[in-house]
Amino acid sequence: MWSRKVPRNTESDHVPRRVGVYERQRARTTISRQIFINGREKMKIKQHIKAVALTAALATGATMASAQDKEPIRFGLCFDLSKSYTFISPQVAQAAQDLAMYTNENGGIEGHPVEIVVRDHGNEPQRGVECYEQLKRDGVFIFNFLSTPVTNAVLPRAMKDGNVLMQSFVGRGDAVDGEVFEWVFPVGPTYWQQAANDVAFIKNQMDGDLGDAKIGFVYLDYPFGQEPIEILKTLSEKEGFELELYPVPLPGSDQSGAWSKIRRDKPDYVISWLLAGGHVVASKEMRRNRFPIDRYLSVNWLNEVDIANIGAEEAKGILRGTNVAGGQEVPIVKTMLETYYANGKGSGPESLVRDVYYNTGMAIYSAGFEAARIAITENGWPITPESMKNAYESIENFDGDGVMAPVTVTGEDHGGGGKTRVEQWDGETWVPLTDWSADYLDVVWDVIKESSEKFTVE
Repeated sequence: MWSRKVPRNTESDHVPRRVGVYERQRARTTISRQIFINGREKMKIKQHIKAVALTAALATGATMASAQDKEPIRFGLCFDLSKSYTFISPQVAQAAQDLAMYTNENGGIEGHPVEIVVRDHGNEPQRGVECYEQLKRDGVFIFNFLSTPVTNAVLPRAMKDGNVLMQSFVGRGDAVDGEVFEWVFPVGPTYWQQAANDVAFIKNQMDGDLGDAKIGFVYLDYPFGQEPIEILKTLSEKEGFELELYPVPLPGSDQSGAWSKIRRDKPDYVISWLLAGGHVVASKEMRRNRFPIDRYLSVNWLNEVDIANIGAEEAKGILRGTNVAGGQEVPIVKTMLETYYANGKGSGPESLVRDVYYNTGMAIYSAGFEAARIAITENGWPITPESMKNAYESIENFDGDGVMAPVTVTGEDHGGGGKTRVEQWDGETWVPLTDWSADYLDVVWDVIKESSEKFTVE
């Protein structure tokens, strides 16, 4: 069964420039407040800026009056900076810092500086709750936890309190239902939508028919890995393919049993919900069990460090679904490199900028800053949880100047459309095989509604 067609290369116009492989460095766990006096001239971004450009959020106002003169807009980042997610969280936190620094040096958001408040929760739900309560007492009402178990623990409190919970790329899949989760904003694709898009990609590779197909799902057996199971089961019933589940115990270092079963079952493709070293272990098991690596379709959490640890040549052919554009030619990422890192003034090591997770941070916080801009322009100062909520629901066709697929957030859909694309490692760089797209939207939303109607704050 492994002799079926290999993925077709339908390369789009958005192929990222070749990126090097960089060693991961540990970021600081305490990040100081970043408020700076503006320069005399705004940094001009040379690339074409779309109608709803990132710079509209970054360089608002006709004057360059110091942002220090006004009250700050505070974003609370309760991240895992010490245990499980240290391969992701430093890059995202650093991107948030850099974006705040650039925004503040260019007049702030409608003249107000951005303050990034970072704390460590160690991927422990109780510590995440404590971080939320502490920052809430300090007046913060915009939060991000970058962890599915921690986000799930805090979500009912944020809902009850009426505080804004940023949930991009993590957390429960039904939270895009804005009519139920009115204070939660998973802007971008959820794991449910990404998994559905993965199935659509596999269907396309198999000539549009999954009736005789077998798809495996290898996953870390805890909330993050379990998230896509429901949507995969639903699509299995709809499309008629056989779904095989292969749970892997944390932290993902023991996968021998799962891959022995995969060798016996011979699925056409394996969708993977693993993290970091889990991909490295999987690559070794694929070689040992003679499973073709170009049939391994990873969740978006597969980065340059993972490729380096697998080996650039050994990883050739591996697939990933992605939520953001990679590489350093993305305009805002290029601006950070040229403005700060070329002069030794970045918020952390340059190696973390040359990582797709840095782009992930830019996507998350460019949308957040855009919402803050809309909140002030439409409802004035001060920003309140209600005005921030309404602003998020007014974001239209926003792509962070090319760092992600365009999103349009509404009161009904807090995700913004759910588009992803599939990329393939060619030995040197990631090559897009598809355009940005969202598939099975009707199926996904049926599951969303069925799940969300069971949610209660209590």
